[in-house]
Amino acid sequence: MKNLPNALTLARIFLVPLFIAALVQHNFQITWDGRIIVANDFLALIIFLACAFTDLLDGYLARRWKQVTTVGTLLDPIADKLLISAALVSLVEMRLLPGWMVILIISREFAVSGLRGIAAAEGYTIKAGDVGKWKMVFQVIGVALVMMSIRWPGLRPYAMTAMWAVVIFGVWSAADYLRRFWRKVDDSIKLRRRNELLTMERAKRRIERAERIEKKKASRAATAESVRRPS
Repeated sequence: MKNLPNALTLARIFLVPLFIAALVQHNFQITWDGRIIVANDFLALIIFLACAFTDLLDGYLARRWKQVTTVGTLLDPIADKLLISAALVSLVEMRLLPGWMVILIISREFAVSGLRGIAAAEGYTIKAGDVGKWKMVFQVIGVALVMMSIRWPGLRPYAMTAMWAVVIFGVWSAADYLRRFWRKVDDSIKLRRRNELLTMERAKRRIERAERIEKKKASRAATAESVRRPS
């Protein structure tokens, strides 16, 4: 709790099972005196929007309070992907979203995570571009609208429009990630190969220099020996 941004990230992870239960279980609701105060779909929507808000809040607080940590950097994208993947898979199970769309969106998330992991292993980072940020905005709006369309079917066309925007921006941003990744990896490989060749060349020159020195020493020793030897 000394690091509030990390605490918010952990809270978002632990809220994912509660969110799934509220979304898919119709008897998961808040009642008072036999009356339903908050139905399961509204409760799921509240949890989802709260998690999306904490996603913005923890990053802002971490930068403002200078509490950016390795744990937070690792857990934040994991929490985001857990929440979005849980929401999308649950909506497919409820027959509110087509399976192919969800598979495409989730596959994009794992592909980008893989590229970032390889890039991190090479010693550099690939920051999220503007297209990726717009994808995240449409993702939150689209999932929220799909959940709201459970009670208000008239929102269904707007929800699907937002989800199509998620697919378009997701594929676009994935291509941008791949382009930047390939360019940096190609430059990194060329630089590493150049350094390896320079290192090998320097080692070869040192060996040749040592051999020349040894030959000169041997030649001088032979000359000195011939001078000392009586005629």
